[in-house]
Amino acid sequence: MILKIRQVGELVLRQKSRPLSVEEISSQYVRHLIESMRETMHDAPGVGLAAPQIGIPLELAVIEDTPEAIQRLSPEQAAERERRPIPFQVLINPILTMPEGAAEFFEGCLSLAGYTAIVPRAKKVHVEALNEHAEPVVIDATGWYARILQHEIDHLGGVLYIDRMNPRSFTTQDNYYRIWKDRSIPEVTQALSGDLA
Repeated sequence: MILKIRQVGELVLRQKSRPLSVEEISSQYVRHLIESMRETMHDAPGVGLAAPQIGIPLELAVIEDTPEAIQRLSPEQAAERERRPIPFQVLINPILTMPEGAAEFFEGCLSLAGYTAIVPRAKKVHVEALNEHAEPVVIDATGWYARILQHEIDHLGGVLYIDRMNPRSFTTQDNYYRIWKDRSIPEVTQALSGDLA
């Protein structure tokens, strides 16, 4: 079932989610919820979806980055972002550690439909979580995979990318594709600072 994605301004997106118990994870409700989140993410389309985005304040997120989504980028853009396919994954009660420095790229969100901004994110992360079978999983991710994990785990704490963005870079998706898509982040940052016409 495709679910309604909540948009910025709705309180659930700003609340801290609660962890799930092992009993809850194995429940039919959570199994159905995970499948509905997967369908909703694919329909949007997106590369991740957290439970608060569908109005449910639980520490639950799904992610998947398909080869088809990556093919929309040029090979140079995919390489610069270190973007590689990620199989479907479920993250429950994740704990995130960010050991390495930042990379800046434009980032969007299904809960801020039609907008994007430059967001600094750690290049490498370590995540400990449970999967849909309540089994422990450990993920050491780099590049775009690390960015997706940070973005979705932020949702579980009531944090949106606009809380971390370069505010001068906030733009509509239309303007991003029309003006900024083929420019490097340093070029965009310089242009937005007023140093380049």
